[in-house]
Amino acid sequence: MCADCGCSITGTTLGDGHEHHHHHEHTHDHSHEHQAAHETLHHNPQLNDAKTISVITKILDKNNHEAAHNRSHFDNHKVLGINLMSSPGSGKTALLEAMADLAEFKFGVIEGDLETSRDADRMKAKGIPAYQIQTGSACHLDAFMVHKGLHAMPLDEIDLCFVENVGNLVCPASYDVGTHLNIVLVSVPEGSDKIEKYPVMFRQADLILITKMDLIEHFDYDLEHEKKEARKIKPGVDILEVSVKDPSSVQRVIEWIEFKRKMRA
Repeated sequence: MCADCGCSITGTTLGDGHEHHHHHEHTHDHSHEHQAAHETLHHNPQLNDAKTISVITKILDKNNHEAAHNRSHFDNHKVLGINLMSSPGSGKTALLEAMADLAEFKFGVIEGDLETSRDADRMKAKGIPAYQIQTGSACHLDAFMVHKGLHAMPLDEIDLCFVENVGNLVCPASYDVGTHLNIVLVSVPEGSDKIEKYPVMFRQADLILITKMDLIEHFDYDLEHEKKEARKIKPGVDILEVSVKDPSSVQRVIEWIEFKRKMRA
């Protein structure tokens, strides 16, 4: 477990790449080396002794190998995979609920949360197939966890699969989970500095959604500044403003997704 943020790197150090990715039930020994590597990965990128780097590389290589496996799984079933990332409370689940009411495409959701299955329950209430992964102490989903969720998804009956990642603007940016696209949400109440503060996350984005736009008059939020910052980090990134209370704004997100889906097909 990582001392600073309480997350545990998964999917490491054992042979077959399948039986050792359970979230907080670490039955195998984590070496001190592994622990150090993990803390380095999350909290000390300037630390770069060869041993630490080789452990980190192994961890990420294993994850990326599994991510590629997930992606071919999606491809074989002609399903578009989308990773949704944001801080806690930016409105990921609310957006999915709104899309369930408006979208023509059928989708499933793999939910990642530290505890509880609340988000999956909200999806199921809308008739959306959902699978909850409780990560325990891990601050992100990895490809191994998502692989487990894939087997619970009716892939032949859906057009899209969303991975609703753990609410966090740091760790999920480092882990490919095998989706095709990344959508990063940032809400008006979070204030006009999140994009500058978390550039690694926003650099991963194919689409940035500025959510809770209905609250903009109540907050000192500089929309143009945020868009400029986003484009500094990733020139040409798509940005949409969304309020789940405004169906036309949700419709624009749906149209963006439909466009990407047709391009892939």
